[in-house]
Amino acid sequence: MASLVGDLRIALDPVAFAREALGFGPDPWQERVLRWSGKRLLLCCARQTGKSTVTAILALHRALFYPSSLVLLVSPSLRQSSELFRKVLSFYRQLDQAIPPEAESSLRLELKSGSRIVSLPGKESTIRGFSGAALIIEDEAARVPDDLYYTIRPMLAVSGGRLILMSTPFGKRGHFFKEWTEGSDTWERIMVKATDCPRISPEFLEEERQALGDWWFQQEYLCEFVEPVDQLFSYEQAMAALSDEVKPLFWG
Repeated sequence: MASLVGDLRIALDPVAFAREALGFGPDPWQERVLRWSGKRLLLCCARQTGKSTVTAILALHRALFYPSSLVLLVSPSLRQSSELFRKVLSFYRQLDQAIPPEAESSLRLELKSGSRIVSLPGKESTIRGFSGAALIIEDEAARVPDDLYYTIRPMLAVSGGRLILMSTPFGKRGHFFKEWTEGSDTWERIMVKATDCPRISPEFLEEERQALGDWWFQQEYLCEFVEPVDQLFSYEQAMAALSDEVKPLFWG
């Protein structure tokens, strides 16, 4: 694999990298993710459809072929982000050290090219200090606290880096739901339901629907933003109650 880094075609096309260097055959939507050329990407995907796998490949491709790139993996907990990092590390080890590591641990991979892939804990107070990120991947974004999301965005300010939010829905709340429904056109949106995945059978989905009930099934497998079970008023009712025409009774 030593010639991998010198292969311009693989360097320019992450799909070719996935197929030829890693032996991974992406689904059509995964090819779209790998060839995504924008700055902001929202992946609303059902469980077990392959969102972690394809973003792990994208993270590794960035680190290998763009020297001095900083790639950050963020999740609600360190355990979850380390799981995503394990996928990255597994793919990297398939390449027989095409670019040798400078340092490697269960949470960090540093290459001799200066690129780094770092798995971060899910606490706003502990991740400050990183800057100049080339790519940030936020996994399980619907469950990531909003203050953590607001903390990672400035890490892209100077670098002009890329941001991926990926998740299954978890109610009509939080920054993932807001960006999906109200975010600007700079976001590219991709939805993948379990029914779109050829590896998930209709028989399994029917079994899950009966076992989980509609509320969980619609979120986990059909990518629907449903109302939280503990919410007194619906999202639409709350939004309809807001008005700029009513003056506040008290100021300050």
